[in-house]
This record gives sequence, structure tokens and C-alpha cells, in this order.
Amino acid sequence: MSIAKRLASQTAVYGISSIVGRVLSYLLVPVYTGRFAAAQYGIVTGLYAYVSFLNVVFTYGMETTYFRFANRPGTDRRQLYDQVMSMLLVSTVLLTALLMWQAPVLLRLLNLPPSSERYALWIALILGMDALAAIPFARLRLENKARKFAGIRLANILLYVALNLFFIVFCPDVLAGKYLTSLQPLVARVYDPSMGVGYVFLSNLIASFLTLVLLGRELTDFRFRISLEPLRPLLKYAYPIMLMGLAGMVNETLDRILLPKWLPDNFYPGQSSLTAVGIYGACYKLSIFMQLVTQAFRYAAEPFFFAQSADKNSPRTFAMVLKWFTLCCAIIFVVVSVNVEDFGRMFLHRAEYLEGLVVVPVLLLANLFLGVYWNLSVWFKLTDKTYYGTYIGFGGAVLTIALNFLLIPVLGYMGSALATLACYFTMAAVCWWLGNHHFPVPYPVVRLLTWIGLAAGVVAVAWYVPVSEYWTRHAFHVLLTLGFIALLVLVERPHRLRTA
Repeated sequence: MSIAKRLASQTAVYGISSIVGRVLSYLLVPVYTGRFAAAQYGIVTGLYAYVSFLNVVFTYGMETTYFRFANRPGTDRRQLYDQVMSMLLVSTVLLTALLMWQAPVLLRLLNLPPSSERYALWIALILGMDALAAIPFARLRLENKARKFAGIRLANILLYVALNLFFIVFCPDVLAGKYLTSLQPLVARVYDPSMGVGYVFLSNLIASFLTLVLLGRELTDFRFRISLEPLRPLLKYAYPIMLMGLAGMVNETLDRILLPKWLPDNFYPGQSSLTAVGIYGACYKLSIFMQLVTQAFRYAAEPFFFAQSADKNSPRTFAMVLKWFTLCCAIIFVVVSVNVEDFGRMFLHRAEYLEGLVVVPVLLLANLFLGVYWNLSVWFKLTDKTYYGTYIGFGGAVLTIALNFLLIPVLGYMGSALATLACYFTMAAVCWWLGNHHFPVPYPVVRLLTWIGLAAGVVAVAWYVPVSEYWTRHAFHVLLTLGFIALLVLVERPHRLRTA
């Protein structure tokens, strides 16, 4: 099988689990927006924003580090796995205990009542279990066991979705007498109506535990050993990755933390700042279609890039991969942005959420450039210059904070969306410029920017050419979408995907 087809095959397997899992998970958005007011959903959005930061701290760059050292000539992969798992086990236990001890502090940061302390305790356990699963998952990717990886991920999502539906839909409906009233005594024993959004976190906790059970073979297949000397090069490589990850979380999630703090009172008439966060968080979910492709690609591409690093033709391969990745993402950007009204009404049931749809094209384009950045970042990972990733990430974080500070008081959550776009575009541009000096790759930059610009133009036409009649408007949007796809296929068809 050619190099490109092998990567595409691996991406497809990871993508199936990501797409199916995320779609199932995303079906919860209409459940949340239908059952919880925007202010309540804002609690979930805000708390998970902090979780994103803590996830990076708990794993501190060990996944990428494991891939890098496992692909070095002469590495004893068995011993490397033992060392990394042992170190992660010790740090996870300590960090989980610390977070549980400091749960009241987390509640105060989020302005949550003391009665919500159990949420923080569950979050600490979720973070600990997810950290312990990180290296076993990385091992499955390294050994090309994509199907097992995908199966476990999918099982996690299925259980999470099922538990959400059980606690948030089924139990309240039964107690309200909508159906199966004979089960009311049983439901009353397992369901506490006062917990509300807490069941989102409880479902996550149970699903994370299932993941550990399914990874039992990988978790137990290591010998506990910690030696300082072998760990030093690992930590030296990993800590810039961790800092880069923290900076990345600033760029990805800090807007939902800063929005309620910097949004002027009554900026959106009749809405609280927490309501605005809930609306923005729900609409941000519509960028999931771009995130799915990026995530699936990253699962397959990271071990692939390291494995191809010694091939003399690797620069051509990397250029080809970026090209097709970007073209696929451009299609997704057009399909979702042009038809965002349909997607919004499909997933956001309450009218209060629909007013935030204007941010969706901006966030989709932002995530496209984030995917481009992850492609371009291969140069500093392969040259062991991960500190450049830290510099780029922190530069993006500074830009994110500065632009949110300037734009939120003027544009509200659209300011946050534009800050995200500016950050990811700048990171991709800087990464390409630095990579061109340290690890030249013949990326077709002008060609790809032309396609992205054309896609943005198509989206702008769909948004700013008014068509009042419903069916005429939708027919116009469909024609725009099909026209862009047809043009792309017509132009790029001669440049078929082939081996580098």
C-alpha cells in the first residue's frame, strides 16, 4: 500500500471512531439546549474549559514524547513504555489527590455553590483516569492497532451518551409521568432531580472508568520502574510540549473563561454573561465538523510523521498530505458555513441559541488553520526543537488574550471568535515561516491560500446576498456549495493522490 493510502486508511479508521463518537456525543447538544437554560449550560461550558487546561498538565506532553523516543534507532520500546507509564502513574495519583483537596478553590473560580463540590471531585477523578489511559492509547497508535483504539474510544462515547440520555431525558420524563409510570419508584431511587447538570459529569466519570477497564491489558502490561537518568531526556523533550499544550488550551478555551469577565453588563439586552457563554459554547459546537477531521488526522498523522522522518522523500510526502488535508477542510468549511441555518435549527432547539450562529463560519475557518498548523508543526518535532512550538503557542496565547480584551467589550462573543481566527492564522503563518528556514518542505502555499480565499468568498456570498424566500434561499445555498465542490474537483483532479 502506498504511503498516502496507508495514512488515509489509518485516518479513516480513527475518523470513524471520532466521527461516529462525536456525532453521537453531538446529538446531546439539542438535549442540553432543550433541557437546560443557557445559563445552566454555561456552567458545563465553563467547567470543561478548566478541564482542558488540566488535561495538559496531567499528561505533560508524554504522548508525543513517547512517539518520538519509540521511533529512535536502538530504543527498547518495552523499557520505554515501563518508564513512561511508571512516571505517569505516580504523577497522576499526586495531581488527582491535590485537585480533590483543592476542589473548593475550583468552585470559587467558577462562582459555583459549595453544594457543587462533588462535581469538582468527579472532575479530578475523570482527569486522573484519562491521564492513565493516555499512554496505553498512544501505544495502540504506535503499534497500528487502530481498530482496537477506535473500538475503545467508541465504547466510551456510547456509554457517555447513553448515561446522559438516561439521567437527563429518561428519568425526568418518567418521574413527570410522560411514560412508563410503573418505573417511577425505581427511578426515584437512582435519580436526584436537584443534581441537574451534574449528571453530565457523572456520565463522564463512569465512561472514563469503562475506558480503563477496556485498556486493562495495556495498563497491566508494564513493570513499575523509575530511574532518574533515563527520564531526564524524556522530560527535557516533554516540557516544551506541555507548555505548548497549555498555550494551545489558552487559544482554544480561554475565550469561554474571559467572555463572562470582560463582557459589559447588558451587552446583550436581557441576557446575563453566563447566558452569553452558553450561547457561544453551544454555537462553538457546530465547528465540530472541522474538529473531527483534524482530530482523526492527528491520531493517524503523528506516529506516521515520525515513522517517515528518515525517508529522503519525506518533505514531498508532508507537502502532499497538507494539500489534501487543507482541500478537504475547505469543503467542510463551505458546506457547514453556507448551510449553517439548517445545522443550527437541527441541533440548537431553543431560539436563544440561534442568535449566535454568526460566529460559526469564523470558528470553522479558525479550526481549519489550526489543522494546518498541526501539519506544519512536524518540522520542530522531527528536529527536536520543540521549544519553537512553545514560543509559537505562547505567542498565540498572548495574541488571544490581547484580542479578547480589546474585542469582547466591542463585539461580544464575535470578538472571541475573531480572536481565535487571528490566533490560529498567525500561528500557522509563523510556523510555516520558521519551518521554511529549519526544515524546508515544498508546501503549495499560494495554491492552498487561493482555495481558502475562494471558499471564504463563497461563504460571504451566501451570508451577505439576501434571499428572503425560504426554499429559494436554500436552493441558492445548495448550488453555491455544489459549485465550489465541482470546481475544486475539476481543477485538482489531474493532481491525484499518489506516492511521494
